[in-house]
Amino acid sequence: MTDTPPCLPPPAPLEMPEQRFDGAPPPGRAPDPFDGAIGSGADVLARRAILVLLTLVLALLASTALKESVLTDGLAVSDMLLLTVFFPLFALLAFGFINAAVGFIVLATGLHPGFTPMPRWSEPLKGRTAILMPVHNEDIGEVCGRLQHMADALARAGTCAAFDFFILSDSAADNEAAELAAWRALAARSDCAVFYRRRMENVGRKPGNIADWLRAHGGAYDYMLMLDADSLMGGDTIVGMAQIMDRRPAVALLQTVPQVIGATTLFQRWMQFASRIYGPAATAGLVWWSGAEATFWGHNALIRVRAFAESCGLPVLRGAPPFGGTIMSHDVVEAALLRRRGWRVHMVMTEETFEEYPPTLIDAAVRDRRWAQGNLQHLALLGASGFHWINRLQLLLGAAGYLASPLWLLLITVSVVQAVRGEAGLMSGDPSGMVLELTLALLFGPKVLGIVHALADARRRASLGGTGAILRSVLVDVPLSTLAAPAIALTQTIDLLGIARQRKAEWHTQNRRGGGLPLRAILPRYRWHVLAGAVLLALSPLMPVAALWLAPVTAGLLLSPLIVQWTASDRWGARAARARVFVTDAEDREPRAMPSTVAG
Repeated sequence: MTDTPPCLPPPAPLEMPEQRFDGAPPPGRAPDPFDGAIGSGADVLARRAILVLLTLVLALLASTALKESVLTDGLAVSDMLLLTVFFPLFALLAFGFINAAVGFIVLATGLHPGFTPMPRWSEPLKGRTAILMPVHNEDIGEVCGRLQHMADALARAGTCAAFDFFILSDSAADNEAAELAAWRALAARSDCAVFYRRRMENVGRKPGNIADWLRAHGGAYDYMLMLDADSLMGGDTIVGMAQIMDRRPAVALLQTVPQVIGATTLFQRWMQFASRIYGPAATAGLVWWSGAEATFWGHNALIRVRAFAESCGLPVLRGAPPFGGTIMSHDVVEAALLRRRGWRVHMVMTEETFEEYPPTLIDAAVRDRRWAQGNLQHLALLGASGFHWINRLQLLLGAAGYLASPLWLLLITVSVVQAVRGEAGLMSGDPSGMVLELTLALLFGPKVLGIVHALADARRRASLGGTGAILRSVLVDVPLSTLAAPAIALTQTIDLLGIARQRKAEWHTQNRRGGGLPLRAILPRYRWHVLAGAVLLALSPLMPVAALWLAPVTAGLLLSPLIVQWTASDRWGARAARARVFVTDAEDREPRAMPSTVAG
């Protein structure tokens, strides 16, 4: 059986050799960047040194203070375990805080302009771009509505001749008729060329889908704009990115930072607000130190086709899933492979780039499960030949972000045991209380910086509903995020245990719409959370000081099913909007896609 034939342009084959992670690294193929290349500068190593050194200094200071506290009654096995777990956890926390603090400083001083429109130049486009929309059992009407908006924007810019659209389907056969009908309707009304192809065998998931397209049609294009099914981008942004690639021949990938749109549930509105108020400082810090070794998020990014084809053919990892097999979190690996060949990978903070967010905590956890498995696969690639050390750091940080959850729970468990036994520990009072206070400062510091940044500018204040709306939203966000964090950590820990037991993540269609969740659907997933909260509550009389520190953890675990149900509600999302809580200008900035015109 072959792919659906009549909906594609003539073949333009392009080789995409499979890469190796061992042996001698392949030779660099990228042209040398000229002076003034974006993100370049002799100080980039100094920036990274500052970040790493400050992280280590803070982690060592906190670990030393904790060590002095726990050694007051001698060194026990629990003390050694506590100190061993505490250092990497605090280092991760310090790294995130310093990154956000640096981002806040560069934004406040004007060293980085923040999110700005993509620059445009008067010269015509030199390269041809394929806009790729991979789909897997999606609502094809909504997908084509987003493509319609982008095609119309490019038509208004007079640039349709430089852009072709491809719907690359990995959907089930039952969806093919609807997809073909939607494609025909979109192609008939679009000034840009729109093509459709459905694979009969979904080999390699999304990376395999893209690799198949490259080998069949990549030779006809200079660039490809990688999208997800929920991606949406403005025409000026797309054209401006293509012009940058024309001007910067050493740049192989431009990664944008999508803003969340389409929020209806309370959870989505919460995440939309959090990304808008806390995201700028964190992103500016990331751009500040990543330079030409930025990461790739797999979508809303423009890629140089031949650089990607010659550098990023992904092999199947040795061994059985979940640790072997197809590389699941492929994007970070692809960025490392591009940099290995000398190509530059940059992140740009530009406007008019959008994505949607899962509607519930459960849907976010399902997505997290796939990401966790993919990021753990990266541990086997830390020693890959030729990778830049920043790319190795990104692989390590991705895995550490998930491994941190069981480590935090282990830290809490050890602290509870010490408190019940009356031993000196993390939650036994001064001087360990100072360590906890410093931990809380680093944990909530990025939120404070985000709030200050938002309130400091009239335009930013207005985009988030004004000062009153910002403060109301923060008063909901802080306790809500504090209560949700323990449940999220326990969910990730349970998922990691499943991965360790060789339970691989399945490739299911993503749920992108809310509608509410009944408790009977939530409780089976959160029974261990409630049980853990009940245990902590029962132990509280035996550890009164520690119980006060752990009160948010205990309450968050006990209330986790109710928090999931409450935040999954469209009705509560609408109530929050009416109460001016979690307000953003996303509704005003969101391009209006019209799926009804292409649904067929």
